[in-house]
Amino acid sequence: MILAGDIGGTNTRLALFENSKQIGEEKKFPSKNYSHLEAIIKEFLGEKRVDKACFGIAGPICDQVCKATNLPWVIDAEHIQKNLNIPFVHLLNDLEANAYGLKVLEKKDLYLLNQGREQKGNQALISAGTGLGQAGLYWDGKDYQPFPCEGGHTDFGPRDGDEIELFLYLQKKFGHVSYERVISGPGLVNIFEFLIDSKREKLAPELKQEMDKGSPAKVISEWAVSGKDKACVRAVDWFISLYGAEAGNLALKFLALGGVYIGGGIAPRLVEKMKMGSFLSSFLSKGRFNKLLESIPIWVVLNDRTALLGAAYYVENR
Repeated sequence: MILAGDIGGTNTRLALFENSKQIGEEKKFPSKNYSHLEAIIKEFLGEKRVDKACFGIAGPICDQVCKATNLPWVIDAEHIQKNLNIPFVHLLNDLEANAYGLKVLEKKDLYLLNQGREQKGNQALISAGTGLGQAGLYWDGKDYQPFPCEGGHTDFGPRDGDEIELFLYLQKKFGHVSYERVISGPGLVNIFEFLIDSKREKLAPELKQEMDKGSPAKVISEWAVSGKDKACVRAVDWFISLYGAEAGNLALKFLALGGVYIGGGIAPRLVEKMKMGSFLSSFLSKGRFNKLLESIPIWVVLNDRTALLGAAYYVENR
């Protein structure tokens, strides 16, 4: 029996698998309500015993130890193995786990944003959620081999005067400005707050009331999709444009001729707005490499269990 986990800054999801099939229901735990991952595992397993465990974690994995990026946790595979008496424990970066999960997705789990053309080559995965994750899939001539990266923390590159002002605004707030500061749930809120603080838009009192109740990024997204608030619409449109630009950057860095996948929890909620054009136009706007990028297929990953499935797939095939 295998324990698979998807460990994010917002939620930790665990499920049991056996012979490539999930056993029973998966469970979701609010990550910040726990002091460490082991407490969640103990609560989930109870008296059950597993042979192997694999966890996709939002953060860099070094010698099977991870200091989670958006949680005050240090996760050590060997420590979990010994303390919880699990014979084999392995840690993957969460986007690496997502990349493995792509291998088991079905057609219904993907939404095609750009047809491109079928061609062999590397693939790339970019996912905005609590943070901004990125990963690559190297084409070895026979199969795709996932590998992690921390590209979401690279320097944000403004494209015009408005984005230079956004950069300077965020630099005062955070010091270093990464792409995660603009392409993530908190990043969407940063864009919205810039529009309000710079007097480009006005904050509606009823919107502020909803945002104060919690999950401001979700409220901004919902009000934008419904067209209920002009500031929300503008923030989301800008967010989508930035998302497309960085997805195009990643495609060039990995030469992802085999395709680009857009994962994470935000894209499926905004897919109708993403297909309207600004995502793709920003993706393609790379000067002399416009034609090359036109040939790359782009899919939105609709299945929010991809990292969990990928963690199970990895350990089953090792």
